Amino acid sequence: MLLDTSSLYYRAYFGVPDTVRAPDGTPVNAVRGLLDFISRLVHDHRPDDLVACMDADWRPQWRVDLIPSYKAHRVAEETPAGQPDEEETPDTLAPQVPVIDDVLDALGIARVGVAGYEADDVIGTLSGLAPGPVDIVTGDRDLFQLVDDKRGVRVLYPRKGVGDCDLVDDELIRAKYGVRPDQYADFAALRGDTSDGLPGVKGIGEKTAAQLINEYGDLAGVRAAAADRLSKLTPAKRRGILEAADYLDVAPKVVRVAMDVALPEFDPTLPSEPLDPATLEELVAQWGLAGATGRLLSTLHR
Repeated sequence: MLLDTSSLYYRAYFGVPDTVRAPDGTPVNAVRGLLDFISRLVHDHRPDDLVACMDADWRPQWRVDLIPSYKAHRVAEETPAGQPDEEETPDTLAPQVPVIDDVLDALGIARVGVAGYEADDVIGTLSGLAPGPVDIVTGDRDLFQLVDDKRGVRVLYPRKGVGDCDLVDDELIRAKYGVRPDQYADFAALRGDTSDGLPGVKGIGEKTAAQLINEYGDLAGVRAAAADRLSKLTPAKRRGILEAADYLDVAPKVVRVAMDVALPEFDPTLPSEPLDPATLEELVAQWGLAGATGRLLSTLHR
C-alpha cells in the first residue's frame, strides 16, 4: 500500500475540525485525521507493506523548466535557486507536517521522499518495482496512469473519508474518461489541468481529448494527424494542436510520473509494534494523540 501522504493529510486537515487540539492548544486535526486514515486503511485492506510517500519537492525544478506555469499559482514564496519553493499551505497545517513525520518515524511506518521529486514519482517507482498487487491511496487523478489490472495495481480514491473509496481499475477509467490507463497521461496533457497549471490545448476539453486519443492511439498519433492535411481533423482542432506544439513537446514528461527515482534504503514492512516506543510516548503526550495512536496500534497488532 502506497500512501500519497500530503493528499491524505490535506484531506484530514479539511475533514477534521480544527478544534481538535494538543494540550497546549495547537491544532492537530491533520495529524489525528491522518493516523485514523491509516488505521482504517490497514483495517480494511490488511497490506503486508505500507509506505508513506512524501513530497520532498512538491514543484520540482525540472518540471518547472519545461512548463513554467506548473503549480505556479500555489507558490507562497519563491526560494533561492536549488531550493524548493514554499507552497501555499494553511497557517495551522504547516506546523503539523513535522509532527506527522515524527510520529510516523516513531511508529516505524516507512516514510520515503527523494530530493527533486514529488510523492507521485516515488509512488510510480515503487509501484513499478512491486512484485505483487499494489493499492495506491490518493486524491490525485494523475496517478490513474499507474493503474494496471494485469499487475494488480489499483488506486483507492477517497470520496469522503478513506473508508469510502472508489476502487479505480481499468474498467472504471475507461467508463469515466473513455481511455485506457496507459493512455491517461497523454489524455491529461491534451486536456490540461488548471489545478496543476497545465494549459492543455486550446479548444480541447475532456471529451474531445478522449476522442482524439482513441482515434489516433496516443499523443504522437494525434500530433501526426494534425500535421497531415489529409487527416479527418477539423481545421480548428488541427490549428489548436499545431499552435500548441511547444507545450506538447514537453507536457508528456511533466504529466507522466517518474518511474526511475533512486530510492533510499527502507523497510516497507508494516510494523506490529512501535519502532521507538519512548519517542512515541513523548509525542503522544505532547500532542494529545493517545486516542489516534491507540487505535492505530490496536489495528497493527491484529
